[in-house]
Amino acid sequence: QVQLQDSGGGLVQAGGSLRLSCAMSGRIPSNTIVAWFRQAPGKEREFVGSIVTSPTSTVYADSVKGRFTISRENAWGTAYLHMNELNSEDTAVYQCAVKTGLWSASLASYDYWGQGTPVTVSS
Repeated sequence: QVQLQDSGGGLVQAGGSLRLSCAMSGRIPSNTIVAWFRQAPGKEREFVGSIVTSPTSTVYADSVKGRFTISRENAWGTAYLHMNELNSEDTAVYQCAVKTGLWSASLASYDYWGQGTPVTVSS
């Protein structure tokens, strides 16, 4: 079992930055894929980005490419979502998720989820 604790959300002005964290505990495999998803009010949950370590590889949704960056301390450590140039469309509850095996952007393929941390961008 893997437990995820995401944090770091809050209220930020448009154009500002935030860093979300996804701390992990439990039996963490070395080949995990960590992804961030978000769900805006009235919308479906969507893929934001993901990271694989050893070697490090990241994938981002087009809507955040160039503004958001995912990093991770190591194959078992905390993952981070660095968000820059935030705008009102980034307002959502953000969740980290973990899976093993092949990469996927499908939320249904992720086994473990954080509880979510809300991000509100004011204009």
